[in-house]
Amino acid sequence: MTLRHPYVGLPDRQFWKNDAGIADPDLFDPVSVVPFKIAHTDKIVTAGSCFAQHLARVLSESGFNHFITEPAHPIFSDDIAKEFNYGTFSARYGNVYTARQFLQLLHRAFGLFEPVATAWPKGDQGRVVDPFRPQIQPDGFVSDQELSADRAQHFAAIRRAVAEMDVLVFTLGLTECWQDTRDGAIFPLAPGVAGGVYDPALCRFVNFDADETAGDLRAAFDFIRARNPNVRIMVTVSPVPLNATFENRHVVVSTALSKAVLRVAAENVTRAIENCVYFPSYEVITAPQIRGRYFGPDCREVRLEGVAHVMRLFFRHFGDIDMGEPAGAETALQIDSHSAAMEQKLAILCDEEAINNR
Repeated sequence: MTLRHPYVGLPDRQFWKNDAGIADPDLFDPVSVVPFKIAHTDKIVTAGSCFAQHLARVLSESGFNHFITEPAHPIFSDDIAKEFNYGTFSARYGNVYTARQFLQLLHRAFGLFEPVATAWPKGDQGRVVDPFRPQIQPDGFVSDQELSADRAQHFAAIRRAVAEMDVLVFTLGLTECWQDTRDGAIFPLAPGVAGGVYDPALCRFVNFDADETAGDLRAAFDFIRARNPNVRIMVTVSPVPLNATFENRHVVVSTALSKAVLRVAAENVTRAIENCVYFPSYEVITAPQIRGRYFGPDCREVRLEGVAHVMRLFFRHFGDIDMGEPAGAETALQIDSHSAAMEQKLAILCDEEAINNR
């Protein structure tokens, strides 16, 4: 039989007008490729941008094994543990915004890269912060020695995560960053924003392109796979717009470019690596079908209803769990009742927000 044209007979998901999400946004489901499944017992490691905190939190509260290798001391209360960012991610690395930062984090943890910058001053009380996670410790560390000891424990936790994880979920967040001119070390924030002193001779602005981002991401995954060959990898792109841009243009224009670069890089890498998949959380939050309802009043913060939609699809496709069934109503996805408190906490944990303190 000869087809009239090559689109005849393709599934509904490949035609815009046939998408059920246009009439009912709750039915919007852009997930199509599912190369592996995730069991409740699988050790899931999370890392990446602010949006990755949403994914990590719901995993922790839903019965899946969010693998925490750097837990708080047992004497810490839950409130203190949260204040010090224990359990926010699998280890206490804070937000890892760029692929280069992620690659360097791995190299640092395994003793392959020792940056020149080791501590930044904070305030006038002699306290210091870690240049690579400047807001991980409220009010900073009391001394270089305390920071060094904490960093050694932190790196050990990362090495354990790499060695033992079954699944890695990494969320790409930014392309813009700040780089130490002496050795190329990447900082999540410019010096002076949350500690340190800005010196243009020692720190320069960098905006990575798609090839650089894909190269760094591929190198990071290859590094992990060399030590843990069977790890399954999921890549997502944060839907959260840039809080600020250093480029001389409107922040919306920089956001569009940054997300396009990240999406292209994610596509190139996931196509090239076996058992490595792109999960479309970015598309769920930003799609026209959703009509903007998943963004808060500031048009930037993702509402918890949007997170719930993303995680319903995650559990349905990768965990074979339909969260729309009655039994699912009692799970951690029913988070609307405390969404205001959660959104406030997420704002505190987002490093980018510190840029607003001008």
